[in-house]
Amino acid sequence: VMGLAGPSANQFGRVSPTTAAHVAGEFGAQLLILDGGACSVGIESTIVDCTRGRPVLLRPGAITPEQIHAACGQPVLTPEQAEADAPTPRASGTLEAHYAPKAKVRLMEARALQTALKLLGSDIDRAGAPVIAVYARVVLRSKSAQVLTRRMPDDAASTARQLFAVLREFDAQGVKLIWVETPPPGAAWDAVRDRLQRASAA
Repeated sequence: VMGLAGPSANQFGRVSPTTAAHVAGEFGAQLLILDGGACSVGIESTIVDCTRGRPVLLRPGAITPEQIHAACGQPVLTPEQAEADAPTPRASGTLEAHYAPKAKVRLMEARALQTALKLLGSDIDRAGAPVIAVYARVVLRSKSAQVLTRRMPDDAASTARQLFAVLREFDAQGVKLIWVETPPPGAAWDAVRDRLQRASAA
């Protein structure tokens, strides 16, 4: 049995595309594109190593370890749990810095995010091109045209579906900083948290 992998249609290390327009914007006429509509999941697939007798999660995705456990009858180990048996192989999208937009991404808790916006005050003009973008579950408003705000959905699946499109939108607006509310704890948010942590490490 051989595996089949389709690489993401994006420049290495950058935000993955979720629409045909994203691919066209990145590669132009270099690729022939079949447009099947926007990705229904958004983030990349879950990657599991099944070569060791017990499944090891290499990259979190929409399919959770709990779902894999239910399907195969074995609990899924984290790379840290499996490290004692053998070194964990590197999988696609597992570099410390990955999925990064051109703008610098910073993760903040909701309260810190609200405080940071208040502290901007007179340091930012009320008019002019956007400089900072904010993506958060809390409702945040700014009187400045230089601050873009987008609301993060309350559920992980919807956030995963739109995450990369939102990051690409912010880049297209030319912002320099992207402030993102840290996703809540819980397995459902692991994949979103993973992508944002890697984006912020760039």
